Amino acid sequence: QVQLVESGGGLVQAGGSLRLSCAASGRTFSNYAMGWFRQAPGKEREFVAAISSSGGSRNYADSVKGRFTISRDNAKNTVYLQMNSLKPEDKAVYYCAARWALRSDYVNEYDYWGQGTQVTVSS
Repeated sequence: QVQLVESGGGLVQAGGSLRLSCAASGRTFSNYAMGWFRQAPGKEREFVAAISSSGGSRNYADSVKGRFTISRDNAKNTVYLQMNSLKPEDKAVYYCAARWALRSDYVNEYDYWGQGTQVTVSS
């Protein structure tokens, strides 16, 4: 089992920044690829960003490319999502997820999920 706990969400004005963190425990963190997903009210959960187990490979949804950065610190068992130039449409509950070995952009390929953290962007 892998336990994931997100933090760092909140209310920010459009154009502002937030940094989300996801602390992992339970298994060897460096064996897991990590992803960030989000879900807005009435919508399906969608891919935001993913990073390989070593941190050497990353991928982003087109909607956040150039504004968001995913990173990880395997010594601290933590993955981050730096969100800049936030837009009202970025408002959602953000979830981190863990997947054994290979990075993936697909919700149903992740094994472990956090409880989510709310991000609200005011216009």
